[in-house]
Amino acid sequence: MDSLIAASARALAAGDALGALKLVALRDDPPALALRGIAMAQLGEHPRARELLKRAARGFGAHEALARARCVVAEAEVAMAMRDFAGSPRALAAAAATLEAHADTANALQAWLITARRQLLLGRLDEAAAALAKLDARGLPPSLRAVAELTSAELALRSLRVGEARMALARAHAAAERAQVPALLAEVTEARAALDRPAARRLAVGREHALRLDEVSALLASDALVVDACRRGLGAADQWRPLARRPVLFTLARSLAEAWPGDTSREALIETAFRTRHPDETHRARLRVEIGRLRALVKPLAAIEATERGFILKPLAGRDVAVLAPPIDGEQASLVALLSDGAAWSTSALALALGASQRTVQRALADLEAEGRVRSIGKARAQRWLAPPLAGFTTILLLPASLPIG
Repeated sequence: MDSLIAASARALAAGDALGALKLVALRDDPPALALRGIAMAQLGEHPRARELLKRAARGFGAHEALARARCVVAEAEVAMAMRDFAGSPRALAAAAATLEAHADTANALQAWLITARRQLLLGRLDEAAAALAKLDARGLPPSLRAVAELTSAELALRSLRVGEARMALARAHAAAERAQVPALLAEVTEARAALDRPAARRLAVGREHALRLDEVSALLASDALVVDACRRGLGAADQWRPLARRPVLFTLARSLAEAWPGDTSREALIETAFRTRHPDETHRARLRVEIGRLRALVKPLAAIEATERGFILKPLAGRDVAVLAPPIDGEQASLVALLSDGAAWSTSALALALGASQRTVQRALADLEAEGRVRSIGKARAQRWLAPPLAGFTTILLLPASLPIG
């Protein structure tokens, strides 16, 4: 390593990105390109940083696998900051293996941490947990330890293990204080505050009140029959019936649950489920068919009986009935929740996280933009989407795959 490269690396480690850049600004050899890329990333120039890191990785020879792997890790972190998930995770996994083989423990752990955070953003909780399992947080420097604990806390929150999340946040706070990085401390403080904000609404017997995450967890673990509008299904204790792919059945179940302990008229059920105020005999026949399907699905949990004017939900074993509703209504709540994290998302990344087609996401974004709820920056492939933060509640239950499917 020559003296300029060494001095630039020291400046970067000290957080002096401009100073590091000045030392290697006119050089195009791979080590200088890598340092320039990292410096540009620290300055927030992510597209340029990514381009420089790609050039650096291509420039290192076959005998410089370690340097190339470090570039791959840095580029993956930049891509994640840009919310661009088009790259294959296999390249990052291969880089992590190379770093481990060369005993570069810190960068290998960073690679697994990036993998875990990427999977979390995409709502793939099992994959995120597998990547986190490869981390030994005891060997991490304080700043990375804080990020690792924050990631563990988010994974626990999205699985509704609130107690585990609180402990991880306490460890993250201690690590952030040792690291003395204000941005990390602010992130930990914000994550802890989210635990005390409303996360959902409970609708029962004509009343509504806000629930924090620990209260949501307690409700789902109780013996009550819960119709869950956050993950679209219903269940009681350890029994769960997913209805995310059967919207008509879910709408009927929610309508019956909201009316409990009373019944719901056939006209109201038809209007809500089939979106028509002028039902005819075909709608009534279809309602009978759909109610029959729902009755068979929920048989272990509740009965659905016909009344003179409609249908009534009768939970088994004397259970109470509750509807768990998200903190905001609307078909695009998950999309808005993703966009409100402060980062600029690409359309392809949003589609990947939501499990929807890019065309579907584009239509939803156009509607939200017309309503003034989101805005775009850039054009064509560089176009990104942003939304203001959703204040007053936590968005954990709005995020895709926010709860494990039982």
